[in-house]
Amino acid sequence: MMKTLPVAVQVYSVRDDAEKDFKGTMQKLKEMGYEGVELAGLYGLSGKEVRAILDEVGIKAISAHVPFQLLTTDLENTLNEYVEIGVDYIAIPYLSEEDRPGAAKFEENLEKMKEIGKACKEKGMTMLYHNHDFEFIKMPNGQYGLDYIYSTIGADILETEIDTCWVKVSGEDPADFLKKYTGRAPVVHLKDFYKEGKAANMYELIGTEVKKEAEAEGKFEFRPVGSGMQDFPSILAASLEAGSKWVVVEQDQTYDIPALEAVKMSREYLKTLGW
Repeated sequence: MMKTLPVAVQVYSVRDDAEKDFKGTMQKLKEMGYEGVELAGLYGLSGKEVRAILDEVGIKAISAHVPFQLLTTDLENTLNEYVEIGVDYIAIPYLSEEDRPGAAKFEENLEKMKEIGKACKEKGMTMLYHNHDFEFIKMPNGQYGLDYIYSTIGADILETEIDTCWVKVSGEDPADFLKKYTGRAPVVHLKDFYKEGKAANMYELIGTEVKKEAEAEGKFEFRPVGSGMQDFPSILAASLEAGSKWVVVEQDQTYDIPALEAVKMSREYLKTLGW
């Protein structure tokens, strides 16, 4: 039998459904064949309530995307809530423009990340960094910003959460980039997309304003896994080679497809590959 990894889904993909009926949504994801979820907020529930629901449904919260600002302003209480839920990983999901590689606050933010990583480790969790494509800016030393983060903060307190969509958008090969972090890539984001030309609406699609003057000709849209431009057989093989523990389906926007249907399509595609 072919070796595979367990498949989780980022709850942000079905956020409206989770907001309306968290337990029912978790049950549907379980029935689709997802073995885990990655949280993006708690939908008005306490950590204890989330843990009880997930235990009852029989699906594990493997990780959580937690805003960088929350981790820097209320670290202890925030981490304690996720300890109660039982996650293994805390991921920094996104950096605002003033916090990113190349910005004035970036070096200061790396020091903050070190503190967050140490605090996660003390509580039995591992900090991850989830990339977009803006970390592929070149730093003064010639490294990509993303590589600079991983070379500045030790692997003992920071591991990778490679988002394969944004790696591809940046112009790099997701499978090769993953393999570069062999032994340090426990969670891999499987995200598909379609792109024509230089699209300026990419961050608008994830809820971030784009200045009108920055707009360019082109098209960008997220797709269910297996419906876009990604080579998932190579990405999945690279995940295995890199020693990953989980792969996570994520689709930021689903447009005319109901969100639960979109993540079901992703799961069904992975099953056709034996996953």
